[in-house]
Amino acid sequence: MKTMKVAMYYNNNDVRIEQMPIPTISKKELLVKVKASGICGSDVMEWYRIKKAPRVLGHEIAGDIVQVGKHVKKYKVGDRVFVSHHVPCNTCSFCQQDQHTLCDLLHSTNFYPGGFAEYLKVPEINVDRGTFFLPKEMTYEEGVFIEPLACVVRGLRIARIRRKKGQSVLLLGSGVAGLLNIKLAKAYGASKIFATDIDKNRLRYAQKMGADVAIDAKEDIVQKVKQHNEGNLADLVILCAGVPSAVQQALSSVAKGGTTLFFAPTKPGVTIPFPLFDLWNNQITMVSTYAGAPRDIREAIELINTKKVKVTDLITHRLPLRNAAEGFKLAAKAQHSLKVILKP
Repeated sequence: MKTMKVAMYYNNNDVRIEQMPIPTISKKELLVKVKASGICGSDVMEWYRIKKAPRVLGHEIAGDIVQVGKHVKKYKVGDRVFVSHHVPCNTCSFCQQDQHTLCDLLHSTNFYPGGFAEYLKVPEINVDRGTFFLPKEMTYEEGVFIEPLACVVRGLRIARIRRKKGQSVLLLGSGVAGLLNIKLAKAYGASKIFATDIDKNRLRYAQKMGADVAIDAKEDIVQKVKQHNEGNLADLVILCAGVPSAVQQALSSVAKGGTTLFFAPTKPGVTIPFPLFDLWNNQITMVSTYAGAPRDIREAIELINTKKVKVTDLITHRLPLRNAAEGFKLAAKAQHSLKVILKP
């Protein structure tokens, strides 16, 4: 039996290189050799991940098809692909209402064993609606950003960002998710973009990626936004930092008639008090988002391929799979890293 190396997650400080059998595929499945796999911020959320440990994580992948089930007609050996780990049923009430990421099936599907492995098996349903060709101009590293950018595409769609009509946008949290939101908001024609963080290095990145004003999160966000926005608050506030203080800042920084998008969650069980009268009186819309649907993936591929959203400047570390433990520590500390890519 042929084996492969995988990075087995036990916790953020315990990621081990182990051997597993290379998956065998059925007549309707694919075997993909992983060429690049990104460490997502959710991969290092221990409260989210550790309850299912040990396991092979990784869902931001690009690779080559190396084996094709005989009943699969759309793909062939050698095709370069991005594979979505979660796929919707397309038939439930949520899917019918364009709320695919609420679909129960989407929350239960996955490829095996995970993206931090040399090979992964693509189940039949993921072959059917979760496998996308990489354009010939797109690199594997760019392909790693398809999934995270799709999440951002969906978020801004849910928030009904006004494309090309000018809108002030405030990002709370300038990690990779925040920076991708900055890039996409700019591509969509935001009139002014504000970004916050507690880390000065990330604030520098935020300005480099397109933010007009970078604000230390410890400052008075409301006053800073007004100071640089003709006395107005932000039309769209995007929460990319799942901490109570940032939630409070989000609720107090949105303009009348504006929208607050909860992109990042707090830990389960955290209760946030909010000023109901002010939100009601100012007619604030509050929306949340999770993951990306196939339509968002297709748009993300187009945005990356046409360079409307450039992504490779977000890569700070490229590591071989054997250095996965180092990669997890870098991503978890988030001090000197943005996107960490593992290359099996």
